[in-house]
Amino acid sequence: MSTHKIFAPGGANDSQQYTKGSLDESQLDPNPFTQFDIWFKHANEEKVHQPETVTLSTVELPSGRVSARMVYLKEMDERGFVIYSNWGTSRKASDISSTPQPYAALTFWWHELERQVRVEGPCERLSREESQVYFDTRIRGSRIGAWASQQSQVLRDRAELEQRVKDIEERFGGEGEGRIPVPEFWGGLRVKPEMVEFWQGRPSRLHDRFRYTRTQGEGGEWKIERLSP
Repeated sequence: MSTHKIFAPGGANDSQQYTKGSLDESQLDPNPFTQFDIWFKHANEEKVHQPETVTLSTVELPSGRVSARMVYLKEMDERGFVIYSNWGTSRKASDISSTPQPYAALTFWWHELERQVRVEGPCERLSREESQVYFDTRIRGSRIGAWASQQSQVLRDRAELEQRVKDIEERFGGEGEGRIPVPEFWGGLRVKPEMVEFWQGRPSRLHDRFRYTRTQGEGGEWKIERLSP
């Protein structure tokens, strides 16, 4: 008798088929940033649920242990893809600080369109001044929370966290709307892609996949190749 807790969810005969689209190189912009912008706008137009949601994957050296978590994309331009987080105590912070040249991977999954985008490349911290610009757009509670949370560290109980929030509120003027500086340990991380893959689901798992790679390092031209599914 099988000991599997879960085996082939949905059953072999009920496997979902991806039928909502196809992708050909003729449909792709030569620049992956432009292509991502086209797909992202389409995702918003088609009411994809929070298309900015993305999996950020990092690795710890020398162990090689990989960790991943869901975050939000907040910025994208020709320099790369930017997310924001705690860089003092979080697991992602320790992963990135463990390697002389930190790398990261991003994975977007847009179920409603049966599309996936993968991004891989080196990453860099944004300056405090750059991070302050985004920090000022956050609601006050999120700004207070960034100061109060020692992300990923062990808490005795919820009361300990709530006391930290109270202390930070008092530090920055209670319920007032005064400007709150971005913490030194908090800010943006930019993933500068060396590879971007656009994936369109197709029937029988014979998906359309196209990979952009730099031909001459940062600032070079992009090469587009179709990949086997």
